[in-house]
Amino acid sequence: MTYPVLKFLHLLGLVLMGAGLIGVWYADLRSRQLRELSVFAEVVRSIAVLYDGLVVPGALLLLGSGTWLTVTVYGGWAFLGMPWLTGMVALFAFEFIEGNTITRLYFMRLRRLTREAVELGHVTPALENARREHVPTFTHFLDIPILFVIVMLGAMRPNTWMLFITGTAFALAAAAILTFVIPRLYPFELGVEHP
Repeated sequence: MTYPVLKFLHLLGLVLMGAGLIGVWYADLRSRQLRELSVFAEVVRSIAVLYDGLVVPGALLLLGSGTWLTVTVYGGWAFLGMPWLTGMVALFAFEFIEGNTITRLYFMRLRRLTREAVELGHVTPALENARREHVPTFTHFLDIPILFVIVMLGAMRPNTWMLFITGTAFALAAAAILTFVIPRLYPFELGVEHP
């Protein structure tokens, strides 16, 4: 009975985290299309709500259920002999650390800078500079492709490292392309009214 419960909790964590990451991605994309500071501030606030309300609880549920499954079903450290499970654990650990340091802290700082700009009534140079940072943009655009690789490894369970390497390379390439293309499609021009 323990295995079905753990599997359900693991899938529930995946759904929560995936929904949150997709919501954050959409909200970030929407924020890049806006010109009004007050609307931009609301969208940035919704990013924080999605992170705190869906991504973090989902990630914690995945961490707890995944650890328990690894220990009880896959023999603890024996998972190191399974490329699919080792790849899932490695990518999840990377995403968990990166998501709670670079990406989440960036969006928290963006929310603070946006709030300050709203209080002042205009876009500040600090907000403009923060919105143009490349590393947080790259790690943000990496979240969903890496999640897809994790799901792919869990669904296909390959016995070699080829799918892990190929999937991770595609995820990095997709994030790099999005980091290059999206900011150029929607340059940060808050305060500029629509014609």
